[in-house]
Amino acid sequence: MVELLAGRTGIVTGASSGIGFTIANMLAEAGAVVYGVSRSGRPKGDRVYHRRVFGVQGDVTDYAAMAEIVRDIGASRGIDFLVNNAGITVRQRAELFSDADFDRIHRVNVYAVFKLSCLCYPYLKASKFVGRVVNIASMAAHQGFSEVVPYCSSKAAVLGLTRGLAVEWRGDNVLVNSVSPGWFPSELTKGVMDPERKEKIINKIPLRRFGDPEAVGAMVRFLLSDDALYITGQDFAVDGGALAFGF
Repeated sequence: MVELLAGRTGIVTGASSGIGFTIANMLAEAGAVVYGVSRSGRPKGDRVYHRRVFGVQGDVTDYAAMAEIVRDIGASRGIDFLVNNAGITVRQRAELFSDADFDRIHRVNVYAVFKLSCLCYPYLKASKFVGRVVNIASMAAHQGFSEVVPYCSSKAAVLGLTRGLAVEWRGDNVLVNSVSPGWFPSELTKGVMDPERKEKIINKIPLRRFGDPEAVGAMVRFLLSDDALYITGQDFAVDGGALAFGF
């Protein structure tokens, strides 16, 4: 395989499992050195990182700790890209949602995305490859889903952050885009999917199947490559056609 990202160094959050793990490994396979940040600092289960992925233990909402991690990586290797993938949700009806859960979801899914992007900014600005930020949004940023309303609002905010940062940093050697995955196997989706909801979801996907996380990894890899130098402020749906589906 051609190493499209050779020489680049970056950070992927939420890299211990699911989409984040796949993204980290695929970017490493493309030649990048990847620091996979997660609360455990290592892959879950029997997963194994690519030799160019280095696990880093860190909570994305602990800004002091994240600032130290960014400084250490930036000082030693520089930072050419950041993939904000870490995210959480809670399944509950809106009128029963606790303030604590609402706040926790937004701290991880929104505040941490903004703060980590800003922490990485000086290094991204200095990248010889053109710095990149790719935020992992969701179909929930575009469509309403019951019992995960705060998650919907948090992912809609990610799209706003993506567009705002892309415009503000347009002259600073930094491109900012987002990817909105459809339904993929992950710990997060398992927590909100029962058999009834699974059937409803499949019926709303034109391709009639759940996605492979590698499809999201491929989109992120493209957005970090030299082929995407004229793309910023955009969101890319990787959803099997779900957003396009009418009736």
